[in-house]
Amino acid sequence: MLIDSHAHLDMDEFNEDIEKVLERALNGGIANIITVGIDIPSSLKALEMANRYDFIYSSIGYHPHNADSVDTSSLEELSRLAKEPKVVAWGEIGLDFFRRYSTPEKQIAAFEQQLDLAFQYNLPVIIHDRNAHDEIYTILNKKRDKKSKGVIHCFSGNYDLAMALIDIGYYISIPGTVTYSKAVEVREVASGIPIDRLLVETDAPFLAPVPKRGKRNEPLYVNYTARKIAQLRGMDFEEFSHKTSENAKRLFGIKG
Repeated sequence: MLIDSHAHLDMDEFNEDIEKVLERALNGGIANIITVGIDIPSSLKALEMANRYDFIYSSIGYHPHNADSVDTSSLEELSRLAKEPKVVAWGEIGLDFFRRYSTPEKQIAAFEQQLDLAFQYNLPVIIHDRNAHDEIYTILNKKRDKKSKGVIHCFSGNYDLAMALIDIGYYISIPGTVTYSKAVEVREVASGIPIDRLLVETDAPFLAPVPKRGKRNEPLYVNYTARKIAQLRGMDFEEFSHKTSENAKRLFGIKG
């Protein structure tokens, strides 16, 4: 059984067939899904979905693309949601210096504010990092004394960065990009980091793995990612699935 540690089930791409998507996931060995918020509306929808289905959990937060919208009232609303039992993480938060839909200054401010709130509510963080490796590491390292914990989702850095983040308490999550022929660095990370710090994810509806590349991604397809990494590591698929699922349960506080 696998856990898809990062999906966006509230997005419009799933409006027409979410029940079938979830049925395929359950029938295909997906034990749990973390559906991830990126602003107030999506955080509310993620929580509603988590409350509707026993095997789904949710996170709350403001994605860096939406950092310009973060203000006192929105942080207060997220803090209210943080107390809900099915909310297991604060995120997706972080920095995106590639798209820059929000200014870097506003992204950094929103990131640090949300980190502090996550630590206050004892929630792990789900971190988005695109073209901001140094800044992400610097901020997380600065706050390591707050017993920070979390995961760098869709990890895109190199092995040295992965190990540096692991050393300060973070997990590394690998998406379907590991199945792409040119993803040399991601494969080095996936095959080399300690197994007890590794998660797998879809980032559905994005980043579908081979052989589904170019199509809408969905939680079932985390199987392709897991099989590829198990192969890279020379591990039995069932053993790999068990270990990464235990990692996700430990990080997110999922019982059972």
